[in-house]
Amino acid sequence: MATVQPGAYEPTGIPVIILKEGTSRTAGRDALRANMMAAMTIAEIIKTTYGPKGMDKMLVDALGDVTITNDGATILDKMDVQHPAAKMLVQIAKGQDEEAGDGTKTAVIFAGELLKRAEELLDKGLHPTTIVSGYKKALEYAIQMAYQIAEDVNVEDKASDELLRKVAISALTSKAVHGAREYLADIVVKAVRQIAEKRGDRWYVDIDNVQIIKKKGGSILDSQLVYGVVLDKEVVHPAMPRRVENAKIVLLDAPLEIEKPEIDAEIRISDPLQMRKFLEEKENILRDMVEKISSVGANVVICQKGIDDVAQHYLAKKGIMAVRRVKRSDMEKLERATGGRIVSNIEDLSEKDIGSCELVEERKVGEDKMVFVERCKNPRAVSIVLRAGLERLVDEAERSIRDALSAVADVFRVPKIIYGAGAFEMELAKYVRDYANKIGGKEGLAVEAFARAIEGIVETLITNAGLDPVDMLMKLRAEHMKPEGKWIGIDVFSGKLTDSKVLGIIEPLLVKVSALKAGTEAATLILRIDDVIAASRRKEEEKKEEKKEKEEE
Repeated sequence: MATVQPGAYEPTGIPVIILKEGTSRTAGRDALRANMMAAMTIAEIIKTTYGPKGMDKMLVDALGDVTITNDGATILDKMDVQHPAAKMLVQIAKGQDEEAGDGTKTAVIFAGELLKRAEELLDKGLHPTTIVSGYKKALEYAIQMAYQIAEDVNVEDKASDELLRKVAISALTSKAVHGAREYLADIVVKAVRQIAEKRGDRWYVDIDNVQIIKKKGGSILDSQLVYGVVLDKEVVHPAMPRRVENAKIVLLDAPLEIEKPEIDAEIRISDPLQMRKFLEEKENILRDMVEKISSVGANVVICQKGIDDVAQHYLAKKGIMAVRRVKRSDMEKLERATGGRIVSNIEDLSEKDIGSCELVEERKVGEDKMVFVERCKNPRAVSIVLRAGLERLVDEAERSIRDALSAVADVFRVPKIIYGAGAFEMELAKYVRDYANKIGGKEGLAVEAFARAIEGIVETLITNAGLDPVDMLMKLRAEHMKPEGKWIGIDVFSGKLTDSKVLGIIEPLLVKVSALKAGTEAATLILRIDDVIAASRRKEEEKKEEKKEKEEE
């Protein structure tokens, strides 16, 4: 029997390749620190835009298009972030924007604050899973307390309109449209009140039923609310009326044209009379279509497809106004606004399908002609025509209006409100800090860190106002210890502590709760990662990078 030399089976010195060539791997604390740093950097970028004294960002894309905005979701979306951990914060902001429509900056700043506090705990020797567990317990308790701290609103009562107006003003205060916030807030509340529907015992508000038309030129104060729909189209024929009162509207999803056959067809004509008959038949079909529309008493036709020149002529003779190639989304809004029904086949058209409104009129807005379908009896869709001097300002005004619409809609969805100016955060942090003392141990430290992270949002507000955060936070904590100090916040304009109820800074509870959830999810997700395995970049991309660097040199 052959003897085996010792060490023959030992795989020493033999490289075992598991990952693809060029793959990089960062493990343990290095991976965690790198991810935390990337996420905290994103939060630091967003921080300066927070609050009424927040600054704006100018973002220039690869094509040179400029966006000037204060909106958190827009900033993160346009920034084109590369780092995978930082991308998580971008996704969290998008999720917050879709869920609550506002509070994206709060969510991102809170996530950054949680990670900053977690870094201190890691240095003390706490394990990431202990921190994550503490954060989750703290979140559950914070949400429970948030519902207790918040105040109820009866949205059915028209008297709540003033309160909803303050919610809209609070959402618009930190935006570029700050100067016209009260005027825009009135428009927002009226729009949401108009489209809100009660289903069972719950309110349902779909912001998509508010159409926003942007037109540069004019002032923001020239913006208007239309109880109906504005079509960015013009009347198709010069002989048609430009103004129709007591309009009876037909909404067509079918073309007023003779459709060409699907397959190529050949018609042989040996006599000019046959040709004439052929053309007359086409005219007769179109005339019949117009007669059908006229017979149901319609005086306005809004068509999603095309309208033939011959059909336009007959419609004009009947004194019927027509608009063609209207977007499907606008057709659906017209259906909700006028009470009409979209008809796909003209032969099926009946008086039941007709919508109505007091006025349909073509007007010139800026350089373009538009058709206003307005003064509908009880429209379930409305339009806001936004005006501003600059195109960039019109875009920013649209983002601001959407945030305000979402904030007011959130009060309908969860009829609870809280008072801002840092008052809610300070009150909540007080309760979470007490809870930390009850839990004790290592998890108690994480709960305490959670409370400090909530205060970090207020700290950002104070710093952006140019005030001393340490001094102000101590004063706020002292005030919130008093029984009557529940809603004491910081007036960033005067730099003094004030009752935020008196200031009238009102926010929906839903926005704050969503932001706390989103921020905690992002932070805990990043804290649980201890290994980053990154595939190698493609050679084509590397060549492009090298070429770009040479050109810059």
